[in-house]
Amino acid sequence: MKIVDVKAWALSVPVEDGITFGIGKVLRRDTVVVRVETESGIVGYGESHHGRAASSVADIVNNLLRYFVVGMDASDVTGVWARIYEMQLRSHGMGAGTSIAMSGIDQALWDIRGKAVGWPLYKLLGGSRRGIPAYAGGVSLGWSEPEALCEEVGAALALGYKAVKLRGGDAPRRDIQRVEAVRKAFGDDLVIMVDANTAYSLADALAVLPAFEALNVEWLEEPFAPHDHRSYAQADRSRIPLAAGENHYTRFEFNRLIEDAHVRILQPDLSKAGGITEVLRIAALGSAWKLPLCPHTATTGINMAVTIHVLAAVENAGWFEGDISTPNPFRDQLVSTPYVVAKDGTVSPLDRPGIGVEVDEDFIRAHPFIEGPAYAPGPARMVR
Repeated sequence: MKIVDVKAWALSVPVEDGITFGIGKVLRRDTVVVRVETESGIVGYGESHHGRAASSVADIVNNLLRYFVVGMDASDVTGVWARIYEMQLRSHGMGAGTSIAMSGIDQALWDIRGKAVGWPLYKLLGGSRRGIPAYAGGVSLGWSEPEALCEEVGAALALGYKAVKLRGGDAPRRDIQRVEAVRKAFGDDLVIMVDANTAYSLADALAVLPAFEALNVEWLEEPFAPHDHRSYAQADRSRIPLAAGENHYTRFEFNRLIEDAHVRILQPDLSKAGGITEVLRIAALGSAWKLPLCPHTATTGINMAVTIHVLAAVENAGWFEGDISTPNPFRDQLVSTPYVVAKDGTVSPLDRPGIGVEVDEDFIRAHPFIEGPAYAPGPARMVR
């Protein structure tokens, strides 16, 4: 089980008709796939989030972190995590970039552990193959006109979803109009979340929250930047819970988020927050405060499959974020099918050893990273 090689690839696929939301219009999809090999020939795969700088994330893996972990025992996930923390995260170490990069390594190590003993990841983590409620999200349901947005929501419901997450962060009036249109079209039984992608000012959030409360919105996600603790505190005055976490890294950042007690939905991304090893710790922290874990996931089928395994193994599991964006080659071609939505709107973890997806390395080689911004910027905004 000794680690003999660690390699990361930065990948890109162009998007011809991308959605528009807070950061701008999507021009392409990026990701980072990490491959770890042991001396016995077992290979594990993981996903590191692109961080809007995929080639840089891959470079951290290939030209730094691999030198810390090659030669270590692949089953020693805690030891590998601690080694990277000691050598890179604890001091002078590009915190967010390192956390993202190490997440893919950690996922790959858990994939190896499962394959070594012949168990699917959820079973290795102490879980069961149970259904997890899923909502339609991913890079989708953006700033469309209400009629077109309702058509997209209808297509999502036809796939089996019973809940949807709409993109906010536009002008409050237009965000409210979109939620109103979807609620009117699909009735009170549809669960609706709203994600502002950090684009709201405090005034924006206070303007939309009363309307969202009347429209029975499930949560308002990331209204503000992750460091804007004061705005989260001042906006926490509605029965609509605030959700955040996809831009928080490691349990150390989640510790403040939890203790401040203004965010009531925890959303770590398993390809960003430090991998499976760390998100299990974050889940345990949240469970002590009775906070649900609703991880962010939107890029490849690797992270999607990993997320469902983890949700099936923690006691405070909440919603799974399903990806309905079309096309998404990272979901449909890079890997085998990562999940299926059941008729009751739930998803279940794969029952094959490890993460359970097959990774196509020919696809990886055929889609090298494309330099330049992945988004066409929207209108300039003041710092918020």
